[in-house]
Amino acid sequence: MRIKPMAAALCAAALAVAALPTMAAGFTDAANDYVTGFTGSKAGDLDVLTASVNYDPASNDYDFSASFAAAVGTTPGGFYVWGLNRGAGTAGFAANGVDGVLFDLVVLFRQDGSITINTPTPTVLPAGTATINGSTISAVIDGDFLPSTGFDKNAYTWNLWPRDGSLTGFAAISDFAPDNSNITVAAVPEPSTMALLAMGLGMLAWTARKRKTV
Repeated sequence: MRIKPMAAALCAAALAVAALPTMAAGFTDAANDYVTGFTGSKAGDLDVLTASVNYDPASNDYDFSASFAAAVGTTPGGFYVWGLNRGAGTAGFAANGVDGVLFDLVVLFRQDGSITINTPTPTVLPAGTATINGSTISAVIDGDFLPSTGFDKNAYTWNLWPRDGSLTGFAAISDFAPDNSNITVAAVPEPSTMALLAMGLGMLAWTARKRKTV
């Protein structure tokens, strides 16, 4: 059986879209992998288990989410720092032996749900901006708050490091997720791309059914 040109094109498009790396999201971090030299709380809420940053170009929103080994807030004063490399990132922890974590902006999530975006003029988003549900903290942040310094917005990279607020300096950092490296944000496919994927997958299913009847 021969596939018509349009059907072939849709099938090819579906296969191409399905192969895009932007469909992947998130990072899983090992439990109890505290930073060497960390002297703060090891109650679990500063130990990252999963983390993700997704970018939706249609809405220009970044969706941050992370889960921990214990309920957020178990450690009084603990907070969560996402470091973003928007194109001009530097290794801010190189002196401590962590030279793979690059950032030019940090986004701090606090236990009351407030968020501080540390640009030259810090932006503070009010309490309740972030949602806390047990061991998970998440928030959607407008991309206008995170302007590019060279990268496309769907090419930013990030790392998450919780901190014990009762300490200062590098000893306050409990975990790096991922360890000594960054991960690229996951770009949410635009609606037109998803529609093309759906059409292509539908055509593949139709073609398979036709072959069975021949």
